[in-house]
Amino acid sequence: MPESCVLVLDADPLPRLDRLAGRARVLHADGAAALARQLPEADVLLVWDFTSDAVREAWPGTGARPRWVHTASAGVDRLLFPELLSAPTIVTNARGVFDQPIAEYVAGLVLAMAKDFHGSWKFQQERRWRHRETFKVHGSRAVVVGSGPIGRKIGSLLLALGVEVTLTGRRERTGDPVFGRIPAAGDLPALLPEADWVVCAAPLTEETRGLFDAEAFARMKPTAHFINIGRGGHVVEPDLAAALHAGALAGAALDVFATEPLPGTSPLWDAPGLIVSPHMSGDTFGWRDDLAEQFLDNFDRWWAGEPLFNVVDKQLGYVSGEGEAA
Repeated sequence: MPESCVLVLDADPLPRLDRLAGRARVLHADGAAALARQLPEADVLLVWDFTSDAVREAWPGTGARPRWVHTASAGVDRLLFPELLSAPTIVTNARGVFDQPIAEYVAGLVLAMAKDFHGSWKFQQERRWRHRETFKVHGSRAVVVGSGPIGRKIGSLLLALGVEVTLTGRRERTGDPVFGRIPAAGDLPALLPEADWVVCAAPLTEETRGLFDAEAFARMKPTAHFINIGRGGHVVEPDLAAALHAGALAGAALDVFATEPLPGTSPLWDAPGLIVSPHMSGDTFGWRDDLAEQFLDNFDRWWAGEPLFNVVDKQLGYVSGEGEAA
């Protein structure tokens, strides 16, 4: 097979791609203009800067386009624009890299909110000895929206804490070896009133955009907590802020936002009971190396003419097959 051309949409630090030596020429683009110039040369596009919209801006135009696009993220919503949807280009994602770290992050949030660690820290800073009672996690109920690898890992870790877990997916499934019946997304409104924890781990599609709005928050009980590690577009943020200010929810945690970085003027910063984290739930030490290794393993398959892992169904917006992507 002749030498291929791999074009990397850059982010700092750059991926370690030494294993491509002798098989691929590596080009780098730092934005839409450079990407547009070099796309016709590329056989493969590695979207290393997965927070950028440069691919959407650069893709339309003349000339050849890469046969394969890989994004170093689980979500692919930034790549689901008409020109790429209609192209024969294969799209793959980083499904599998973030499952365990994100599940640990969610479990940590559940424990922290149930045991009021924030309150303990606050009173410590004030040198105040204030005894409180906290919630018992064991026996509480969680609804995890999204039955792909991330949602399943979150559910499994919560099960280990003694939480009763219901996963929801795009369609209903029965006989799951871990979760039994997995209700369809349409059953979510009926599930919300009984949940102590509502965790969003769904892919961002037209069906899930704005899923958590004033109506959804009104269905939750006032002692419930909401956590979003999916995409910012899942939540109508002013509705969440209003629910928290009204005391309609006990608390919430957001790791993803409609606009990132979150503007300093956002009312979310001051929403009572809200934990804000800067899209870091899956980012543990060494995560970039894991992403690079995953791409290189898939490149080995591509070079050998074998089927690629994590091929995204561009119409659905996630990797289809066993379970649904998160």
